[in-house]
Amino acid sequence: MAMFADPIREYAGFGPGDAEWLHLLVGDWQMVADLAFADLALWFPLEGGGYVALAHARPSTSHTVFHSDFVGERIRADLQPLVELAWESQRIERSGETNWTTEMAMRVEAVPMVRNGRTLAVVTTHMDLSSSRMPSRLELTYRQCAYDLLRMGTLGLWPDFATPTGSRRGAPRVGDGLIRLDVDGIVQYASPNGVSAFRRLGDVETLEGRPLAEITTALLKDGRMVDETLPLVVTGRMPWRTEIGSKGVSLSLRAIPLRDEKERFGALVLCRDVSELRRREMELVSKDATIREIHHRVKNNLQTVAALLRMQSRRMVSDEGKLGLEQAMRRVSTIALVHETLSQGLSQSVDFDELIARQFRLSAEVASPSQTVRTERQGDFGELPSDFATPLALVINELVTNAVEHGLSERAGTVWLLANRRTADDGEEILEVTIADDGAGLPAGGHAEGLGLQIVRTLVTSELGGSITWSAREGGGTSVSIEMGLSHNQGS
Repeated sequence: MAMFADPIREYAGFGPGDAEWLHLLVGDWQMVADLAFADLALWFPLEGGGYVALAHARPSTSHTVFHSDFVGERIRADLQPLVELAWESQRIERSGETNWTTEMAMRVEAVPMVRNGRTLAVVTTHMDLSSSRMPSRLELTYRQCAYDLLRMGTLGLWPDFATPTGSRRGAPRVGDGLIRLDVDGIVQYASPNGVSAFRRLGDVETLEGRPLAEITTALLKDGRMVDETLPLVVTGRMPWRTEIGSKGVSLSLRAIPLRDEKERFGALVLCRDVSELRRREMELVSKDATIREIHHRVKNNLQTVAALLRMQSRRMVSDEGKLGLEQAMRRVSTIALVHETLSQGLSQSVDFDELIARQFRLSAEVASPSQTVRTERQGDFGELPSDFATPLALVINELVTNAVEHGLSERAGTVWLLANRRTADDGEEILEVTIADDGAGLPAGGHAEGLGLQIVRTLVTSELGGSITWSAREGGGTSVSIEMGLSHNQGS
């Protein structure tokens, strides 16, 4: 949950971990709002007097009493005395039925959040009493749980830094199911959704009066590996999360130990049926594995084709036929390299620098077995869309081969590969790729466009949506520049 943190950053009286503790509180206090059936507000003192609202939480178990957002605003005059009293006394202070409007009566409590003996902020709870009725057992239990957690806040015992802060999908909430345990791990109360969750696992008896650890152990009969944190969660000893599964049902559990000044006196266990979430995740993992396997098999098949072309070229009598098969082999090998890279990850983008680093040097070496050719790279391609990788790799392979075979024919030299990403005035990201050599340069009548350069022009214009230009390199040789828009290709 967002938090108005400017006053905290400017406050010099905090000790190590104090600010992080308040952020941890706001990250987890939706649970308290749901349990209390009340709005929560977090108040922090200002240098010139008064208080400012740092955060606000609305309950999902009841209607809100504040329809407008007041985060960042100063405290109301009629609420300030109660907050000041809680700040000074470091005890929970309760007002009577306060008429904030002509339509609503509210009960307000001010709870000081105390750490290492110092009040860091005050939480106020605002519960609507205008439609009061005889509360059910569920409401009474929920409110008692909220009080216990806030009471722990006045003792600096909650929130606990040992609580995991990761955003794992399927984290249970109050409405998903709540179980209250005593100090021995015996169920004192289970909400209807909590009972339903365990029934789906196979437990048909009542949960109350039974140890949750024994209930859970009896349900795990399929030999599945059990999370080592499970015993500490189902006994309520540690503020951790775990997951259990049986008969195709997965249940996410989260424990919140309840403590006072002396000892742990119970725990809350939130539970949620995450079977559908986990099923979808498994489907995604299976699809990802299938896609990687397809890329892997395509790569193997292309390598087989390249090997067959190599064998066939050795049997060719004419030099022209042999050269044509060798060029086809290099093109197939380039495509195979892209599929090998795609088979190693699940992302729709490719680290093109890692891919082209091998391909650039290999293209020059294969095209120049009898001469010395140096290769140099400058700039970064960065992450490129996967459907962008194959045509660009083929273009670079053809241009490097052309530079070695024609520009550096029977002579030593250098081939450069330069990449530059920039943002145009209209916000579109542009990639500029240049392949240059210090060879003989362009012929007087311009470059002769053979099959390789025809392939290059087709790929650049049709597949990459870019443009290509040939020019004389300053200092001698040839420079080929390609320019293309990345946003166009990423959206295609």
